[in-house]
Amino acid sequence: MEQNQIGPSLAQNTLDQIPSPAPNARRITALVKQRGKVVGYQLSDHTTLGKQQAVELARQGGIAGVGIAHRGDTEYLKSIPDGSEQNNLSSLPSIPSAQ
Repeated sequence: MEQNQIGPSLAQNTLDQIPSPAPNARRITALVKQRGKVVGYQLSDHTTLGKQQAVELARQGGIAGVGIAHRGDTEYLKSIPDGSEQNNLSSLPSIPSAQ
């Protein structure tokens, strides 16, 4: 039981920022992929945003349930660890990129 509490805490350390979502914040419902790589996100209102647009919206509180992380110079969204894998972004369906 103690290990489950430590896991999410350690995982949260991988996030650079955990924005506070606004009351009307949308949720990510699908990953937009191109050649197997995530290039964007589909939101609960069916809006599709590129990675950088989504990061900026999340930073402003417009997307709930995500934190901002980075790899190299690239920022991206990541699920806020809560001990459940069912609501992770990696568990969401993928849709092809329009490009």
